[in-house]
Amino acid sequence: MPAYRTGKKTPQYSLEFKLKAVQWSFDTHRTVKSVAEALDIHPFMLSKWRNAYKDEVIQMVKSKDLTKPKKLKQNDELESLKR
Repeated sequence: MPAYRTGKKTPQYSLEFKLKAVQWSFDTHRTVKSVAEALDIHPFMLSKWRNAYKDEVIQMVKSKDLTKPKKLKQNDELESLKR
């Protein structure tokens, strides 16, 4: 079966634009729908960006928590080698 091409191109948004939109949507006096309408994007797209942002922040926090014990272990190993 042949692939269908509609000719419709999905716009690509910069990371800066996405971050700014997500930050605006987290303001207490703004809603996802109002921010999406102001930026002329679909609210579902903004919700996906928000979820990705939350996941990334969670990943960053988890990775920071995991790196601290490794550094302590490395310091312990260095001290034992020095002895």
